[in-house]
Amino acid sequence: MAEKEGSGEDGAVAEIEKKIIEVFEAFDNEGSNSVDARDIGVIVRTLGCFPTEVELNELLAKVEDEEEPGGYVHLEKFLPVMTKVLLDRRYQPIPEDVLLHAFEVLDEKKCGYITKEDLVKYLTEEGEPFTEEEMENMLSVALDPETSTVRYRNYISKLVVDET
Repeated sequence: MAEKEGSGEDGAVAEIEKKIIEVFEAFDNEGSNSVDARDIGVIVRTLGCFPTEVELNELLAKVEDEEEPGGYVHLEKFLPVMTKVLLDRRYQPIPEDVLLHAFEVLDEKKCGYITKEDLVKYLTEEGEPFTEEEMENMLSVALDPETSTVRYRNYISKLVVDET
């Protein structure tokens, strides 16, 4: 990873690689420059990318160690792939206005919230269904425990990623 002074592009690549390595190492519990393949989704999302499950599986197929059973990903294979993903700005988050419109479509009564039951039904039976774990994670953040509803404008404000 040689850096050339005065080259903005090389400096940007070095910064991206540094960020990827920092996040990767946070999940490398054994200090072996490898992580459990099941952690790749969290690592990718921590780096500000939000792929669909299909896209995540495609990414995983590129970086997973085929020779070592047990589902591990090594840094040397992950780093160039993830660097390209970040440089290409792939898997960007959905814009706030698009999220709001999606929730408004689901809010048939136009009351500013969706019941837990309706949301679970929509997200586990339609489109790319949420797993039980994904549903629990979402509800832990989105659900108002007193009313058992999701006030989606408040929830969206928690989801929006600042582009700095």
